[in-house]
Amino acid sequence: MRTFMTALYVLATFLTGVAPAATPAAPGHYLFAWTGDEKKEGNDFLAIIDADPKSATYGKLVASVGTDQQTVRIHHTEYVMPASGMLFANDHDVGRTFIFNVNDPLNAKVVTSFTDMAGYMHPHSFVRLPNGNVIATFQHAHHGRDMGKLGATGGLVEIDDTGKVVRSVSTADPAFPDALLMPYGVAVLPEQDRIVSTNSSMHDPDLLSGVTYQVWRLSDLKLLKTAYFDPGEGHYAHIAPEEPRVAADGSVYVQTLGCGIERITGLTTKPEAKLVHTFPGNWCGVPTIVGNFLIQSVPAINGLIALDISNPDKPKEVSRLALSSDYDAHWTGWDAKTKRLVTTGSGNRIYLVKLSATGTLTVDEEFKDDNGKPGFDMTNRRWPHGWMGTGKPHGVVFSR
Repeated sequence: MRTFMTALYVLATFLTGVAPAATPAAPGHYLFAWTGDEKKEGNDFLAIIDADPKSATYGKLVASVGTDQQTVRIHHTEYVMPASGMLFANDHDVGRTFIFNVNDPLNAKVVTSFTDMAGYMHPHSFVRLPNGNVIATFQHAHHGRDMGKLGATGGLVEIDDTGKVVRSVSTADPAFPDALLMPYGVAVLPEQDRIVSTNSSMHDPDLLSGVTYQVWRLSDLKLLKTAYFDPGEGHYAHIAPEEPRVAADGSVYVQTLGCGIERITGLTTKPEAKLVHTFPGNWCGVPTIVGNFLIQSVPAINGLIALDISNPDKPKEVSRLALSSDYDAHWTGWDAKTKRLVTTGSGNRIYLVKLSATGTLTVDEEFKDDNGKPGFDMTNRRWPHGWMGTGKPHGVVFSR
């Protein structure tokens, strides 16, 4: 019987590219973790973890999907699972993005992949438009693949779920001829017919050069304004603006590597940025807004800080959570279904965090792996798609 079942397992893996999981059976609730090989010898893959707190296998690996891309710099997925179930995820330094069909989570699969598009290269962030397509930031106009020839401008590209270009626009602005206009993050505001993008480089030599944002009209991708962020009194916290997030009042909060929070207002009248908060240290990563709270990954505390932004220009710290002394938190994402945050960082562990009604952050102690410790451990595992090694996660998103 064991030999027969093993043969079925091998056949299923060969046909689908995904090892079948015994439990739990779909439908369920899952976490999709875009993962690379820590040693950069193996390939990028998508790990699928049970994220249903009521499940007997909560916190356990249930499937994985391998790709043919050797790990270089595993990077962003979408921040929220799209309604179509077609998930974008990229390896930034090779400029390659995969589109996964995850509608059947336990049998997810790669549908296609793409690299350069519409004259632009090295896509970074992906956000959905009201029509269901993705708007993606591409860091560079195409000047060949010699890193020394990469230009200081890039583009925004609208892409459908098949990986086809719908429309595109350059970030170049004649009024800012010498500025670094490499688009990094993007926020979509349909009610205001606006898109906001930030300009920040993924390359160390240019890291301190990004200090601008751009406002676009959503309906026709017309550039309306390029502007500098507020340097604040310290002239530091505005440097390397990355992730814009839309608040309930229609303003946009932007995190920077200088650990500042900038607030952009007046998007339909006179856009203006103001530095409204500074976190300790630097290298702050991906933020998340949940209602009146902004949760920020802060490496200096090895964890997360929650701000109350109900007074928009004067955010107030209400909670901080240190995760581990050797863990620099980076990515965050919210699950509206289970009211939990996910975070990844410098280590090989994925944590889930609870957010209370008052903004208090606590580790979800029930989300734990076979070693009994909180979080999902990616160290030295045999993965269902046939690879063995230590995974390095980056972008993570919950199922709908």
